[in-house]
Amino acid sequence: MAESSQFRLLAERRFLPFFATQFLGALNDNVFRNGFLILATFQGVRLFGWDASMLANAAGIAFILPFVLFSATAGQIADKYEKAMLIRRIKLFEIGLMVVAAIAFLTQSYALLLFVLFLMGLQSTLFGPVKYAYLPQQLATHELIGGNALVEAGTFTAIIIGLIIGGIVVGMNPGNSFPIALFLVAFSTFGYLSSRQIPVTRAADPDLAVQWNAWRETRRILGFARENKSVFLAILGISWFWFFGTVMTVQLPAYTLEVLRGDEFVTTCLLATFAVGVGIGSILCERLSGHRIELGLVPFGAIGLTGFGIDLYFAEPVASAYAVDSVGAFLERPGTFRILFDLTMLGAFGGIYSVPLYALIQQRARRRHLSRIIAANNIINSFFMVAASAMSVALLAAGLSIPGLFVVTAILNAIVAAYIFTLLPEFLLRFLAWLVISVVYRIRPQGIENIPDSGPAVVVCNHVSYMDPVILVGSVRRPMRFVMWYRIFEIPILRYFFRQARAIPIASAGENAAMLEQALDQVDAELEAGNIVCIFPEGSLTRDGEVQRFRPGIEKILERRPVPVIPVALGRLWGSWFSRDGRGALRRFPGRLFARVPVLIGPPVRPADATAARLELLVRTLRGDRR
Repeated sequence: MAESSQFRLLAERRFLPFFATQFLGALNDNVFRNGFLILATFQGVRLFGWDASMLANAAGIAFILPFVLFSATAGQIADKYEKAMLIRRIKLFEIGLMVVAAIAFLTQSYALLLFVLFLMGLQSTLFGPVKYAYLPQQLATHELIGGNALVEAGTFTAIIIGLIIGGIVVGMNPGNSFPIALFLVAFSTFGYLSSRQIPVTRAADPDLAVQWNAWRETRRILGFARENKSVFLAILGISWFWFFGTVMTVQLPAYTLEVLRGDEFVTTCLLATFAVGVGIGSILCERLSGHRIELGLVPFGAIGLTGFGIDLYFAEPVASAYAVDSVGAFLERPGTFRILFDLTMLGAFGGIYSVPLYALIQQRARRRHLSRIIAANNIINSFFMVAASAMSVALLAAGLSIPGLFVVTAILNAIVAAYIFTLLPEFLLRFLAWLVISVVYRIRPQGIENIPDSGPAVVVCNHVSYMDPVILVGSVRRPMRFVMWYRIFEIPILRYFFRQARAIPIASAGENAAMLEQALDQVDAELEAGNIVCIFPEGSLTRDGEVQRFRPGIEKILERRPVPVIPVALGRLWGSWFSRDGRGALRRFPGRLFARVPVLIGPPVRPADATAARLELLVRTLRGDRR
């Protein structure tokens, strides 16, 4: 089923022609860019007095500068016009650019190649908002992770092929530019032909009046991006990934030449290895996330980026003692496979990190403004990429080695990721939940379709272990607000996480009547805001594994605000390490560690029928004998 839910899209017209079009576009970009960089780095080209490292960073800036200048306009155009038509016109523009690029290669006009690179950045600026806004219009919410994963994997597969083609056709015979010129024109033509099969995709805001004042409109679309905090922080997270990736990939040609002492074919091998990793990570994303948008994978990806970025430094901290003149000789040298493994894992964790963030933006951003929000994402990405190039130039000019630059970037990644996760703890909380349901237990949700995609609801569940809220968070797609006993809420250290999760502390009327009333007010406010609130009506953990009597607090909640009630039963947790025995003590380790835990979700109950006694019976029935 996992493969079906993802790869079946490749057989459907709503996805395949679009996939092929963006694949060929990414392929063409990388044939051109790698051919240009390989030529500049290994043939001793000096342009405006720049050496190979400076020219590589200048090329990076030339490509991303249009994102800063024109993204605001591109986002408006993508929202205003029908997307299939826009894609076809953008591909025609690409054909024209590739004809000019072919002439520049044939005449060895390096200044013209740099200008074409700038125009390719403009073409990518126009295509980006259309590309990412097209997917949520053609795919259902549950298909977004799979669709984005395929697009990312396809893009980086295209990058691999483009790097190989660009590196080989230039490296084998630098004096003969006809092969690369032919490839560029051919791939852009095939991309246009595939774009003609993309189905009509309506404009999101056809009445939009395009504002040509780029500065004013940039400020406006950045405002759209900031309307939803989680969307904006996802954009910052993606932008940081581009910062990280820019530092790593732009330096690889110079890293090969100066540290590994290899040739252009070794550079192509390293870039292809990184791209293979991104493709692997992107494809794994859907399986690891259970075919849904799983924000818990983002911290997991960030941890991997830092760990393997640091290890890449230790793999080859100083220049190699001897040079190699082929990929075969490079592979035979001690330590090579550690470098290749580090680059593969950097790519894989990058894919795991970025795919959920793109899907989050597509899911949570206002559909009418989505293209402009994607344009805002491109603008912020561009600033981060320019900052990455500027930081690289400054640190290298100050005497830092390229491996030293890698380790500095890896450490910065840990700092920036930690900062983003404190701003939006949902990432970290989802990560902890993902670890629990993926490692500690093997969760088996059933009836997940009974959770509404939007609107308020109350979830009632039997209370078996201290891990119950974490298991529910990991099983249900939507965020939930948990009502919990105030004494647990106030446990030091854990209190921080409970507050960040917006848990609601509650006490009985006998313990603290004012706190009880305040908790009911908070529950009502969350329901009014359209959120899901989860309560454990038993009031405490079971000590014998049986479902205890449900207290009437649920009825008080529904008296204030009648909303659907969803019964949920947890099974096979009694006897686990986090449950209690008959004396009230925690069970001994390991206590059903790695057990299969069913999460059984029943159909919603109308508020008029949702008495405590009936809900208790429903939960008992759902759980059955799976104690």
